[in-house]
Amino acid sequence: MMMNEGMVGFHLIWMLVMAAIVVIPFWRICSKAGYPGWLGLLIVIPLVNLLFLYFLAFSAWPSHRKFR
Repeated sequence: MMMNEGMVGFHLIWMLVMAAIVVIPFWRICSKAGYPGWLGLLIVIPLVNLLFLYFLAFSAWPSHRKFR
């Protein structure tokens, strides 16, 4: 049991780093698509992230509406 106690902090830091690696690009994609950047945070919520990907893929982006 004592061996695993030191790994808890490392796993927490690793999860935060991985979340940042995923959230930052989605924040930028949402901003460029014309949506609020904070929607990129939805990518870390299980099942919501799949719905969000489909929403981004198949919706008409506000930034493209400006050019029509």
